[in-house]
Amino acid sequence: MKFIPFVFQNSKSGKKEPFLPKDPQHVSIYSCGPTVYNFAHIGNIRSFLFVDILRRSLLLGGYKLNQSMNITDIDDKIINESIKRKISVEEFTKPWTEAFFKDLETLHVQKLEHYPKATESIDAMVGLVETLSSNGLVYEKDGNLYFSIQKFSRYGELSKIDVSGMKAGVRYDADEYEKDDVRDFVLWKNQKSEEEKCWHTRIGNGRPGWHLECSAMIRKVYGSGVDIHTGGIDLLFPHHENEAAQSIGAYPNEEFVGTWLHCEHLLVDGEKMSKSKGNFYTLRDILEKGYDPNSIRYHLISAHYRSKLNFSLNKLEESKIAMDRIQNTIYRVLEVGNLWELVPKHYEEFHYTALDLQNINSEFMNSLADDLNVPKALASVFELVRIVNQYLDSHGSNVDTKYLNETVQLFYTMNELFAVFQFEKQVQSLEGISEEWILEQIELRKTAKQNKDFSTADRIRKELEEKGILLADTKEGKTTWKKAP
Repeated sequence: MKFIPFVFQNSKSGKKEPFLPKDPQHVSIYSCGPTVYNFAHIGNIRSFLFVDILRRSLLLGGYKLNQSMNITDIDDKIINESIKRKISVEEFTKPWTEAFFKDLETLHVQKLEHYPKATESIDAMVGLVETLSSNGLVYEKDGNLYFSIQKFSRYGELSKIDVSGMKAGVRYDADEYEKDDVRDFVLWKNQKSEEEKCWHTRIGNGRPGWHLECSAMIRKVYGSGVDIHTGGIDLLFPHHENEAAQSIGAYPNEEFVGTWLHCEHLLVDGEKMSKSKGNFYTLRDILEKGYDPNSIRYHLISAHYRSKLNFSLNKLEESKIAMDRIQNTIYRVLEVGNLWELVPKHYEEFHYTALDLQNINSEFMNSLADDLNVPKALASVFELVRIVNQYLDSHGSNVDTKYLNETVQLFYTMNELFAVFQFEKQVQSLEGISEEWILEQIELRKTAKQNKDFSTADRIRKELEEKGILLADTKEGKTTWKKAP
């Protein structure tokens, strides 16, 4: 398979740059994962879906991936909660870790090659601290070990943070702190109480600081740096800046990260998500309201990853309508061409003989290669919907099966990215509703439309939709029905 040349907006340079992995056969990607102390909120979910879009796009582009996402199962919040509930850290984090993977499965997120856990990577963290110490970048205070920012001249290269006004020896012990607050950060924390989770190591009894964890896990999985590092824009500083400082400080002759990619914030109804505002959602909150996982996925991936996404329940309804438009076209092609048995079972590179399909495929792939421009890729999908419906409307039953087969292949290729469309014939389970009654309703609706009684026609359609029956009108004046997926 030929590699598609990708261009990414590298957060470090602030510019679009050609993606040049060290080895195209094994592209290495590390993504900051969840801190498992509660259900992930939809802002987190958007970030994880961005990782999935990156993965799927590169796979479509011909690359082989070696990808990781960490599980942060030790930090201040986790320790405090485990102490409060009088259970071990492992007991506390286990159900939240399982919930995270269930959320990914619900939204059709592909499994990665590695999910390293912080608690399983302590030896790597200790080794990294020892290397930093031998390079003169670590000092001890009250049993804690800190990274000295002033002794590392490259601090701020990633986030462009100004360290000129920083006072020497000002430290921060918390795992997280406010933006623009530049202080020496903790690498290893001394045990504060007997209840607190502790590891007995060569550098003392205690536990790692949050920033240390990712640097060590990257080293543990890959043995060096990575081609791509991703995360939410909120992690750019301090977390990723501190990661870079640790990894470069320990191994100054190696490249830590080739390309940094950051996903923008998610808003809810135009505002920052907040429990106090009543606009805080987890995936499960939305599912409990009756929304379809595919609509949620579609909505959360529809905006460009570097643009703020304004989430709303109304937009989920709009996403459902847009998806149905595409899905109905896919079903129409499969039905007219009788292609149900020819649907591909897995993706492979395909040569399109039809010029219009060639052009749409090129537009779709080029959109992804241009810094994962999903909105532009979506435009290609709807262009395909337009031309294929136009083709079917104009040709009736006199269709070219080869053309329709290529159309299905193109839809299938596009779904390798979106992962929300169906290609199998739906079993019509009517659950007590007879087909005869449905056809009677269709005839009543047809009569109402002929009499220009559009309110009755709309009422009949809506009543059928409430019962899970979707109607589709053709230009020939016929009406078909199917059970909602």
